[in-house]
Amino acid sequence: MNIGGQAVIEGVMMRNQQRYAVAVRLPNGKIKIKSEKSTSYPKYFNFFFIRGIVGLAYTLYDGIRALVWSSNQNLGTEEKLTATEIIGTIALSFLFVVLFFIALPFFTARFIQSEGIWFDVLDGLFRVALFLAYLVVISLVKEVRRIFQYHGAEHKAIACYEAGKVLTVANVKKYSRFHPRCGTSFLFMVLLLSIIIFSFIHGEWHIKLFGRILLLPVLAGIGYELVKLSARFNQSFLIKILIAPGLWLQKLTTKEPTAKQLEVGIAALKGVVK
Repeated sequence: MNIGGQAVIEGVMMRNQQRYAVAVRLPNGKIKIKSEKSTSYPKYFNFFFIRGIVGLAYTLYDGIRALVWSSNQNLGTEEKLTATEIIGTIALSFLFVVLFFIALPFFTARFIQSEGIWFDVLDGLFRVALFLAYLVVISLVKEVRRIFQYHGAEHKAIACYEAGKVLTVANVKKYSRFHPRCGTSFLFMVLLLSIIIFSFIHGEWHIKLFGRILLLPVLAGIGYELVKLSARFNQSFLIKILIAPGLWLQKLTTKEPTAKQLEVGIAALKGVVK
């Protein structure tokens, strides 16, 4: 069964359809683990394309819970978010994506070329450029670089587990910090898909703009299926070409973890697979 995860504040979250676990390194140096049942979507959503859209929402829900919990452990607080607050946080994140990665490149491209194929090309290129610039800028922040190290620890631990090896620091350290099912690869694939799919939207500028917003769930569903396909046939030459840009991009979003960070990643993974 596929296992995914994410880096959190001084830790790692691991998740499959049954359980999710968060492990963090406390200020006193000890590792604290929280493990519980995953929030998973009903089986009647488990259909091609639909599962990617619905599953993304559930993954975000668990991811925000993990981030809040990890932050609490390092700050020594016990703040909890209600379901309404988590949904509100997801909504605000969606609004940021719409404004920064949809509206901004759209109006920038329209200022240069208001219509035609060149408008669509410029819109897509500006979107990719903004995404890359965003990653470069945040990677310069010291705290974010530590999160990216834990991201690398997450990937290495999963790769070791998928290879059937014992989860020890020495074993996990040997594996690559790049993984084809990474969320970074998913996002970049969605960006590339958007250039193609958005070019089919015709009409006045407001139709093109709102069409882009409405098609975001469609992009998520297609991107999910492509990432799932790439993981299944990762030895295929064509698939290697398809996933290569996402793997290159992980040079920005992952960093080599320390042995102590690998211990945290292993602890999170054991909280799921035990």
